[in-house]
Amino acid sequence: MLPRYGFRLSIELPSLPYADAFDVIEQVILYRHCVPATVWKFQRWVGIGEERKMRQAQECFDGFLEEIIRVKRKEALDKKEMETVVDDDFLTMILSGEAGIDQGKLTDGFLRDVVFNLLVAGRDTIAAALSWFFWLVAKNPNVEEKILKELDQVMGKETSFPSTEELNKMVYLHGAMCETLRLYPSVPYEHKQSIEPDVLPSGHAIDGNTRILLSIFSMGRMEEIWGSDWMDFKPERWISVGSTDEKKMVVSHVPAYKFAAFMAGPRTCLGRKIAFVQMKAVASCVLRRFKFEVVDDHPVVPDASILMFMKYGLKVRVSNRA
Repeated sequence: MLPRYGFRLSIELPSLPYADAFDVIEQVILYRHCVPATVWKFQRWVGIGEERKMRQAQECFDGFLEEIIRVKRKEALDKKEMETVVDDDFLTMILSGEAGIDQGKLTDGFLRDVVFNLLVAGRDTIAAALSWFFWLVAKNPNVEEKILKELDQVMGKETSFPSTEELNKMVYLHGAMCETLRLYPSVPYEHKQSIEPDVLPSGHAIDGNTRILLSIFSMGRMEEIWGSDWMDFKPERWISVGSTDEKKMVVSHVPAYKFAAFMAGPRTCLGRKIAFVQMKAVASCVLRRFKFEVVDDHPVVPDASILMFMKYGLKVRVSNRA
């Protein structure tokens, strides 16, 4: 079973308190977007309803982050003063001074925010996208066949982890990933707020302090943007022929303001390229080894969260490929 928040091969694996707390935080954030601010602020003040859950979840998750920061501070100290070899990660690089950040700013509060944002950006977004990808591929065997054919052409008989060069050659797989994010973006909406009066590119005048909700999910399903076949899972819409070699397929350029799964302009996701590398690496390794068959009558619907999760996970039958 591919569960709601990621992948595991056994449903008997225990749940982690900090992971459950993180899920509650994401759900309550959506709740805050759906009710007047006075409602959730009152609940927070008296400690009831969803805000009570939020407070308990924050206490649990903050305890988890404090332990991470404590351990990483020790690792950074060992690395810096004792030249101990430790596993490099972004937080250790920050603490050891390798990231070029002023050490005077590295308070526990600052580091807590850094770790929290890294988890928000990378923990569930990739897992959610891959869940929808495997479901769409399982429901579209013609796409699966083309992906497998491309993987065989790029990797040959090699079954080890693909190299960066090989990942860059997986054009059709890249198109399938883009098509997945068009239909089921990991972040289905974006919330903005104007500081002062302005005029939107559409010509609509807005006042200062105006909330604007952009539905990335809806944009990916608009006929005027994607054409009459917007419902079709069609990786080909992201592929074109090379400018110098008509036999070479390349990923088409699609403006970020049309495909806004990673936002656009100054707010473009910094981890966009890393996300595609991770998704393509996982997908190529899994699809070459296993075939997924979605269990009949298993409901596949989005969950109510700030991220595009599957409400009931993805229940599949897994078989080895011959």
